[in-house]
Parts: sequence; structure tokens; C-alpha cells
Amino acid sequence: MAGELDLYTAPALREALRRAVERSPKRLVVDLAEVTFVDSTVLGALVEARSQLARGDAFALAAPGLEVRRALEVSGLDRHFSVHDRIETAIE
Repeated sequence: MAGELDLYTAPALREALRRAVERSPKRLVVDLAEVTFVDSTVLGALVEARSQLARGDAFALAAPGLEVRRALEVSGLDRHFSVHDRIETAIE
């Protein structure tokens, strides 16, 4: 994912996450390194994907930039997601 994720890009993101969750991964890591903005629609899609996994700790967010991290903090979702500064630590 890259750039601004909002109401217009959320359906594609939701579909990609749905397909990933259907494969029943041991861990699903969403790389946010190149994402510059997320709105509440996208945050909702992330919550939805996390809730569809059998284990909540199987879902992780990696490398959010300043704006994305701020959106996670303001929404309180940073306390509910496993958020990692680097993709490598999110995968471990």
C-alpha cells in the first residue's frame, strides 16, 4: 500500500485484506511504510480484517509514518493493534 488511503481506496484495501484473511495466515502484516494518510474508513477496514482472524495477535501493522501513527493514536487503535516500527519486527 502507498499514498493516501481513504474512502475511495478503502474498497480495494478491504478486498485485498479479505483475500489475505481467507488464506488463514499464521500472521498478517500490513506494511504502512509508504502510506501517507489514512481516514476512518481505512481504519475500519483494518479493524474488520483483524476481527476476522482467529487470533487477534496474528494481525500486525508495520512501519507507520508520522501521520498514520497519529491517526492510530487519536482513534485509540494503537492500543488494540500490534504496531511495529519496522516490517522485520512485525514479521517475527
